[in-house]
Amino acid sequence: MQDITPDDLTTRAGLARAITWVESKRADHQDKAQHLLAQCMPKTGHARRIGITGVPGVGKSTFIDNFGSMLLEQGFKVAVLAVDPTSKRSGGSILGDKTRMEHLSMNPNAFIRPSPAGETLGGVAKKTRETLLLCEAAGYDVILVETVGVGQSETVVADMVDLFLVLMLPNAGDELQGIKKGVLEVADMIAVNKSDLDEKAAKNAARHYRNALHILTPVDPSWDPTVSTISAGKNRGLLELWSVMEAHKKATIESGSHSKRRSEQQLRWMESLIGESLMQAFQQHPNVQTALPPLRNDVASGDIAASLAAKKLLSLFMAHPTH
Repeated sequence: MQDITPDDLTTRAGLARAITWVESKRADHQDKAQHLLAQCMPKTGHARRIGITGVPGVGKSTFIDNFGSMLLEQGFKVAVLAVDPTSKRSGGSILGDKTRMEHLSMNPNAFIRPSPAGETLGGVAKKTRETLLLCEAAGYDVILVETVGVGQSETVVADMVDLFLVLMLPNAGDELQGIKKGVLEVADMIAVNKSDLDEKAAKNAARHYRNALHILTPVDPSWDPTVSTISAGKNRGLLELWSVMEAHKKATIESGSHSKRRSEQQLRWMESLIGESLMQAFQQHPNVQTALPPLRNDVASGDIAASLAAKKLLSLFMAHPTH
């Protein structure tokens, strides 16, 4: 495969090829991807990174399509990335979303990329982070990172963006409709979508979310999370939502928390990659591979303490390096 330079990323075809390297498990592709990323780093860091999540049926695809199209009309270049650790079927939810984002998918200033299906959460997150950097180097101004998983994927996405938006429904019985406290804790903004279906219910839901947010510690000390009512399908409230996002950017940059947030995200990412690499090396160590099955059986049967088994395995790993 021909080498790719940062200049090649200016075309969607070149960017797609570079992301294929990032996603590949081949050692030579990974080496090329890391070399390209190193060249791209000076061109990264300037885009708006916005995370988006929501319960099934909340209208994420319509929101991203219409919100992204509005940004395109304002002259921005928009990339949409997805983290989906739960789908192992090609043509799953995000691939379907790509076909439903009709306006974005046809616009040359937009780029949509689903995460590889069937990967572990950590693997998907790693590829999404690197894809995000490539999109920034390619000149995209706004990166929308969508999570279609439930649970841990929300916090993973929140840890790679500047602002995390949670979309909610206006009338789903219980106003907190299964959204876990952990998701609200990482929310910078909540938007009650489809408010045109029942405006009274949307306002009631918004009030409940504001009350819930008041008892939680804000993600950022310089920003109190906001709650809005919108109707993405009717293009209502989207411009106002962007204005709130602009206010968030201004407040966090002035307070210094924007740069601090990004720095802390980078350090946590580095530590995570070190942990993943160490675990991979540990599991591939020949002595560990030999000793692990019987020790697993002994731990499962209660014949040996888990702490002692772990100590034995780590001793084998550290006492007999493979390199």
